[in-house]
Amino acid sequence: MPGPAQSPRSLAEELLALGAATAGEAGATPMQARIRAAWPGARLSGSVLTVRCSPGDNLAIHVAVSSAPAATVLVVSVGDDEERGYWGEVLTTAALARGLAGLVVQGGVRDVSAVASLGFPVFATMTALGGTAKSGGGEVGAPVEVGGVRVCTGDWVVGDADGVVVVERDALERVTERARARAEKERRLFVELRAGRTTTELLGLDASAVEVT
Repeated sequence: MPGPAQSPRSLAEELLALGAATAGEAGATPMQARIRAAWPGARLSGSVLTVRCSPGDNLAIHVAVSSAPAATVLVVSVGDDEERGYWGEVLTTAALARGLAGLVVQGGVRDVSAVASLGFPVFATMTALGGTAKSGGGEVGAPVEVGGVRVCTGDWVVGDADGVVVVERDALERVTERARARAEKERRLFVELRAGRTTTELLGLDASAVEVT
């Protein structure tokens, strides 16, 4: 968990600035590439509340939005019926009013232009027009598998144009420290590259393994 000198909000901002790719190289677990931003520029970072929907039904999402703490990211499994719009403008408006930080769903979303205009970060597998029922039960707070990764409430996610990564709650401090170190290493690398040095030189790559004609 974040140390006493760093609030969850500042940690979320730092991880967002470091980015999903850097966090992934530092020990976070990448979700499958099919989990991607629903609109260009969507970015999120925050503590997770998990949701499991019954296939074709989004009642559990409505319950989660109504009860989730501010700054939470919902991570949602919808079972084997992904090609429906489990999330749209109505839930986005409700989530913004509650101060939620974003959504990651292994399923479809709709009203994408409206969601984008509202600036709410959503990551999903697809855009889908079909609606859902709101009576089929589900579960909020239990572990789920989304994007090929087991996710628990209290874990963290970071999502941007490169994809989404999951940071286990107990690894949060370690991954953040490693991500900081990697970002600083890359900063120094960029300085050297702009000064004229090469990646093969700086990374110690064996150029003799490549045949040049």
